[in-house]
Amino acid sequence: MFPELTDRERQVLDLLARGYRNAAIARELFIAPKTARNHVSNIFAKLHVADRAEAIVRARQAGLGEPPTPTGS
Repeated sequence: MFPELTDRERQVLDLLARGYRNAAIARELFIAPKTARNHVSNIFAKLHVADRAEAIVRARQAGLGEPPTPTGS
C-alpha cells in the first residue's frame, strides 16, 4: 500500500485519515509542526492529490485511518 511513501509518510497519512490536523500529527509523532506540514505536502505530491480530502479518501480506500480491531472478548 502506497509504496511511494516512506514509513513516516504512511504514519502521517494514517493520522490524516483519522482526522488529525497538522499540529496534532506533530504532537502524536513527536515531530515539529513544520516537519508534519512537510510530510503532508510530500504525501500530496506523491499521491497526486490536491488536498486533504482527496488524500483522506485514498487512505481510507486503502484501509488506513480506521481504529484498531479489538482482540479477545
